[in-house]
Amino acid sequence: MNLLKTTFLLTLLTLLLVAMGGAIGGKSGMMIAFLIAGGMNFFAYWNSDKIVLKIYKAREVTRADSPDFYGIVENLARKAGMPMPKVYVIPSDSPNAFATGRNPQNAAVAATTGIMRILSREELEGVMAHELTHVMNRDTLIATIAATIAGAISMLGSMLQWAAIFGMGRSDDEEGGGSVLGSLAMAIIAPIAAMLIQMAVSRSREFMADEGGAKMCGNPKALARALVKLQQAASGAPMQEATQATSHMFIVNPLSASKMASLFSTHPATEDRVARLMAM
Repeated sequence: MNLLKTTFLLTLLTLLLVAMGGAIGGKSGMMIAFLIAGGMNFFAYWNSDKIVLKIYKAREVTRADSPDFYGIVENLARKAGMPMPKVYVIPSDSPNAFATGRNPQNAAVAATTGIMRILSREELEGVMAHELTHVMNRDTLIATIAATIAGAISMLGSMLQWAAIFGMGRSDDEEGGGSVLGSLAMAIIAPIAAMLIQMAVSRSREFMADEGGAKMCGNPKALARALVKLQQAASGAPMQEATQATSHMFIVNPLSASKMASLFSTHPATEDRVARLMAM
């Protein structure tokens, strides 16, 4: 069911991107947009992990560099029967963590120096189990593709707005072109719809990673405590280095600490996540 839901949502995003291309350039624009979507997905599949790690200046560590942190990841990976991912440390006081990589054989997990300072070993194990579950479920690839297409739709929306305002692009009688008002409506509605779909993908995968992580580490309460601590830290000091395009990758939203789950949130409400974990 989750695979079908994710496939459906990603298909909707791709169709939106193609529709935006059609609004700008007719049938030829639709084909160009489709090719762009395919190219962006291919690029994201092979390079997303390198890009995001570089953005946050993550440094790869070994057992000798960080024996406790590396050991936690190594033990969890062995317990889950999955390949050992690369381990990175992000030089940031803001406590957070994320996983990236296109599959379990080419994965990486990263944690900030701040998260190691405020969490106990059991809580950090819960967080890293959550991230390794993302890797096993290939959530990082799914989220990257969703973010890539949604970003492209947003850029095309801006282009379409300017084209409509200045009378550029297709005329009304060219290849069934729409009116200026129709183009403006498409330019406004499509990016919002893309964002909502991207957020829905992200929230559904977070719940799954919480459940899987709790089972992997065998301590749902520790993961719940970690989420509460990270939520409180994000409320006081959002991560300055974080970007909107990558905020969905972190275990808690590094940009805001909203307590209300909504259509516009990349993460479920922490209270809902904690409640589900405590019920386990």
